[in-house]
Amino acid sequence: MSVHAGTTRTPHAPALVEPGVGRRTRPIAGWGLLSLVVVLSACTPAGDARQRTTPPADGAAPSTDSSGGGPPCTASVDALPAPPAGYRLVGRDVAVPDAAVISAEDSGEADPAARLFAKWGLVVRAGAVVDVRVAPGWQDRARLGWGGTGTPAATVTVHACASEGGQGRWMAFVGGTWVARAACVPLIVTSDGQDDPVDLGIGVPCAGPTTP
Repeated sequence: MSVHAGTTRTPHAPALVEPGVGRRTRPIAGWGLLSLVVVLSACTPAGDARQRTTPPADGAAPSTDSSGGGPPCTASVDALPAPPAGYRLVGRDVAVPDAAVISAEDSGEADPAARLFAKWGLVVRAGAVVDVRVAPGWQDRARLGWGGTGTPAATVTVHACASEGGQGRWMAFVGGTWVARAACVPLIVTSDGQDDPVDLGIGVPCAGPTTP
């Protein structure tokens, strides 16, 4: 199947968080990074051309909106009892890789701000609606996208509807980050009216606070 990303590489989880990481993040242990890696990797076969607008299918587990309102559900690929090992929390509703460096490769995108792509799965608490955006000053240098949300963008809204049957308290989404060049990229996660910053090392580690 095709999702945003076109490479089977998935970030490794190191044992520590880099100093530049957001002020509200903390390491967590959980259900196991291996299971999430297998699910996310299985959704992007080798040689895929990064068809950005094709949502997960054939084995993915799209969320369903049982509320009858709000934004449309973002297509998820797995429901988890907890964020996996190798991930850290940002605020209370989002978990991101704890890797010091997330590998990036040529994306094939025409957008200069999306020249390289780093594949990683976003994990969101079931029922939460979150916005993830690149920090001010980075809009022309980084893009984001998860769950077949379309063209990589500077801001992405993820609606983590519970899976059918309500299995799992957290939902996993395939996607990642595009960048003009390898960098420590500052992101801002907004959930329930609260902003939480987090820095991700895309192709290079975060050595300290990131500046525009």
